[in-house]
Amino acid sequence: MIVMCPHCGGLNRVAPDRLSQNPSCGKCHQALFTGQPVEMNETQFRRALAKTELPMVVDFWASWCGPCKMFAPTFSQAAAQLEPKARFVKINTEQAQSLAGELGIRSIPTLAIFQNGQEIARQAGAMDLGGFTRWVNQHLS
Repeated sequence: MIVMCPHCGGLNRVAPDRLSQNPSCGKCHQALFTGQPVEMNETQFRRALAKTELPMVVDFWASWCGPCKMFAPTFSQAAAQLEPKARFVKINTEQAQSLAGELGIRSIPTLAIFQNGQEIARQAGAMDLGGFTRWVNQHLS
């Protein structure tokens, strides 16, 4: 499985059975999974979408959005619980306006799951931790 390093962006081949064994990047030698969401810009997101095989759970947000700020700790907790089942990614729609437009992000927060380069699920609005983790698990099982 191809996994992008959250630190240097290097692409790493990792056997699926080794994902939970704290693999490190072959380029920068840092941990591939930190249990924290990864902030990506548009270029990084497009590269990850095209090149990596690990599902991505994406939070499309903006700094002025109150519900986005309230949901951020929940998203972080879910990342800590569910990695390395998926990569948890945050996209600031103010900085990635063309990407948000292309993907039809009409309200924020919008949560989406991408697998094998395709969107497989979308949810508008924030959720509590239990509801969010159930939603993610439902679409990744």
